[in-house]
Amino acid sequence: MEPIDVKETPKTPMIRYEPENSKIVIKGKSIPEDPRDFFGPVLKWFEDFTHDPPDHTQVDIKLEYFNTSSSKTFLQIFKRLEDLRKKNKDVEINWYYEVDDYDMKECGEDYRTMLNMPFKMIEVLE
Repeated sequence: MEPIDVKETPKTPMIRYEPENSKIVIKGKSIPEDPRDFFGPVLKWFEDFTHDPPDHTQVDIKLEYFNTSSSKTFLQIFKRLEDLRKKNKDVEINWYYEVDDYDMKECGEDYRTMLNMPFKMIEVLE
């Protein structure tokens, strides 16, 4: 499996796979000007990842802000990860949000209710 390493920009998040500890990190802002152009390769990578996944995958989401098109794409990514559980793979999502960021907390709670996998809400002081 080829690792993914998308660099963070002011409008797009960093997306990285760390194969040594089976961790996927998504961090930053997600307001791409052309969501299909940005997320197309990312969704393809996640599709490939689900063909031969490790036994355990941890996903750390540390977003500051994201727009509606990003929200829909994140749900697609989470659904692909949810499919891994059907293959008896262990997947956990850690949703980080700042203590006073009620919108980001609510978004995480919304995703958690839509998914059938471990989804931890982690409050951070920043």
